[in-house]
Amino acid sequence: MTCYSRILCAPLPLAIFALVAAQPAHAQTTAVAPASDGNDAAGGGDIVVTGTYARSLAAATETKRKADYGVDAINSTDIGKFPTQNVAEALQLVTGVAITRPRGEGLYVSVRGLGPQFQSTLVNGRTVAINDLIENGGANGRQFRFEMLPAEFVSQIDVIKTPTADMTEGALGGNIDVKTFRPLDVGNKTTLNLRGTYTSMTGKVRPNATLLTSVKTDDDQFGLLVGAQYWAKSVRNDRYYNTGWNLDKFVSALGTGYYTPTRTRPTVETEDRKRLSGIISAQWRPSAELETTLDVSVTRLDVAYDEFGLDIYPDDPGTSIVPGSVKRNGDTVVGATINNVRFMASREYSLNRHDLFDVGLKQVWNPDRWHLSANINWSFAHSYHPSYAEGTVRSRMQFLAPLTYDASGGYKVGSTLSTPVNVNDPASYGVTTFNIAPKNSKDWDTYARFDVARDLDGFITKIAVGGEYHWRKRDYWRRDFLVTSANGTPITSFAPNAYEALPFDDFLSGVPGNFPRTWLVPVTSAFYNKLFTDAVANAPLTASDRRASYVVTEKVAGGYARADYAFQLGSVNVTGNVGIRYVHTDQVASGTLTFGATPTPASFPQKFNNWLPSFNLRAELTPNLIGRLAASRVLTRPNMTQSAPQISVSTDAPTASGGNPALKPFLASQVDGSLEWYFRRNASLTGALFYKAMDDYITAQNVNIDIPGRGTVLLSTQVNGGDAKVYGVEAAYNQVFDFLPAPFDGLGFQASYTHTSVQSSYTAGARPILNQLIGLSKNSFNVVGFYDKGPISARLSYVWRDKYLSSNGSTTQSSTYVAPFGSLDGNLSFRVTPKMTVSVEAINIAGARSYSYNETELRYGEIQYYGRTLLFGARVEF
Repeated sequence: MTCYSRILCAPLPLAIFALVAAQPAHAQTTAVAPASDGNDAAGGGDIVVTGTYARSLAAATETKRKADYGVDAINSTDIGKFPTQNVAEALQLVTGVAITRPRGEGLYVSVRGLGPQFQSTLVNGRTVAINDLIENGGANGRQFRFEMLPAEFVSQIDVIKTPTADMTEGALGGNIDVKTFRPLDVGNKTTLNLRGTYTSMTGKVRPNATLLTSVKTDDDQFGLLVGAQYWAKSVRNDRYYNTGWNLDKFVSALGTGYYTPTRTRPTVETEDRKRLSGIISAQWRPSAELETTLDVSVTRLDVAYDEFGLDIYPDDPGTSIVPGSVKRNGDTVVGATINNVRFMASREYSLNRHDLFDVGLKQVWNPDRWHLSANINWSFAHSYHPSYAEGTVRSRMQFLAPLTYDASGGYKVGSTLSTPVNVNDPASYGVTTFNIAPKNSKDWDTYARFDVARDLDGFITKIAVGGEYHWRKRDYWRRDFLVTSANGTPITSFAPNAYEALPFDDFLSGVPGNFPRTWLVPVTSAFYNKLFTDAVANAPLTASDRRASYVVTEKVAGGYARADYAFQLGSVNVTGNVGIRYVHTDQVASGTLTFGATPTPASFPQKFNNWLPSFNLRAELTPNLIGRLAASRVLTRPNMTQSAPQISVSTDAPTASGGNPALKPFLASQVDGSLEWYFRRNASLTGALFYKAMDDYITAQNVNIDIPGRGTVLLSTQVNGGDAKVYGVEAAYNQVFDFLPAPFDGLGFQASYTHTSVQSSYTAGARPILNQLIGLSKNSFNVVGFYDKGPISARLSYVWRDKYLSSNGSTTQSSTYVAPFGSLDGNLSFRVTPKMTVSVEAINIAGARSYSYNETELRYGEIQYYGRTLLFGARVEF
């Protein structure tokens, strides 16, 4: 295999495996106290819980109860023993949290209806560099990929919904703080986890091995924790999708006001995923007042992606509807015959590599009533293809033919897609444009912070001040090689072994509909060896290549002052904090613009100054009833691609996407009120009301532009404009029924529900979008039943979220919604000996499919099925 880029082929040093394990950066994080008896008026009785999951739930409940801000938590009960095997999927059990599962793997997190870009994810209280999606260029720049954090390394996750002034800004939704194990907490212990991961769609089992060891000195002054993990998984996702419905495509035949489908694609997506991760955490605590923590970490994730598709283009220029074939339902053409439609069999391959490296040092000193801490951290995320041959390689062959479609069955049925030409006959196809798109995304994050606080007597119990400096750089490079030299060549004479039958005979076998279930697909190596010559590889950069690349840097300097207070109001103990945070952001977005045919480098500097006040109040109304009130001003910066002066043009459609370097940050004012009733030992019932008013909401803009060599394309970009208000209610209940007679005293139940409403008004092109935000589900809930006693621990959960807007559409294209989706998951473990536990975990037990539609349920969107996942294995403690 030839590598044409030293940058893309640079190896990662694999000598160090680690993941951050320092203390939280915000100075006032409340430590987890022993769980207290809800019936003890003093709140001081200890809960005695022997079950694994019940202990985890009790610890999380106590974190929420004792915290001086609004937080929900998930806790590990022991080293390497997190309640679920995926950090994102664990978070979906938190009240108000929903996740996205591309190809069945939890990846991105939403809080209280706001999408992944509105969350700020920290590791041990520190910012971390972000890996990006490079499979086919969908870079974002703010959305943390939770697959980069092995769950076995995690001790606790806090989802903070009412921030304090000392917390690093960046979240309109929630501050998510992922905490890893520390040796002085773990002590002397070693665990080995051996598992297999089975996916029903592939029928394959892949190994998973995690080794964690922790040692500390007898005087508890020094500790070292080291861990490593190898994880693998095979994925297959059957997908039938449509890229949207166009307005007024066939005006001459239909008149105005009618929607017809755009590109439709039956496709099989496969992934071979492998991850190497590690953790090293060293602590030195020579006295109770002084502690030093050093952390170094690295993760490498390789995702080999291979996709087999059949693209059908009823919206290409030159297509025409056959008179008398049209079937209408309102303003939707649900059926017709269209002439001159392009059928394109395609194969897309890429090896997507994601590296994450992190090193941090924290020093804490607590003399007498003083609390001082200094924290520095450096991290680097690199997402790239190791070589051109492993970039996004698209091989294609096509023919033109009539298409008859019938979509009257709605979005849960595969539409009728038929043509008189045989899609399984090689004589039907000719070669069309071959494309290689290598990408290289680098993200640097440097973080430094100093905090000083003093405990006081009286109404003000503590004063804290601090400063923070955060430098971040995103360098995104993309190139597109378009090879047309063989276009029109019959595939039968193009190259030996250039095509094969779809290597699956059960494509969407459980989905009704008369659409292609088999077709021919190109062979990637044949196209690559024939068409990607040295002359092509060494060709100079084009104007399009230059427009697609960018560099964005951010320098953020901030400072805060926070005062904690406490007083008695009658018999009610009131505590809380009030503070102010100042943030100065210096941003420079650089890229290449094209004036006529001349590429010209351009940079766009911007400066922002923001004051972010915050207020939290906690009142112990009774020994078992806690009330909270909070208000704050919060900020989220635009995604890096939204701010970058870049344009990426689709190779398959007359569309493009680009950034806007004049974008301002999202800002919001939010208010939160809650009641928490801890009515029994191991039991709580909580509820909250929340309200967020967003300023300068970033909305979509669609304009037609002329691209040299491509003609007119529809450019999708973003502008500040419109307004949005999000408000809602959430409730949660959890209880261990330890009052029942044995053996039923191990039963337990937890549930949460969130309702979110929105008032918004903005546009997507000329299309008004009312009372909708991307990624916002109005309703979501989860229910968990468990049994946890003695050697047996069992859990069954169901997580559901309502439909949500996934794309705003444009002036001429309808918006897209993801339909409601629920997943039934389960876990069963048995402690064979005090040191050995065997377990099995199942994900998507019911085999649910994911659906989407375009504005109305008449207009089909996507059908996805990734099957069930089974994890099984044993955990041994030494």
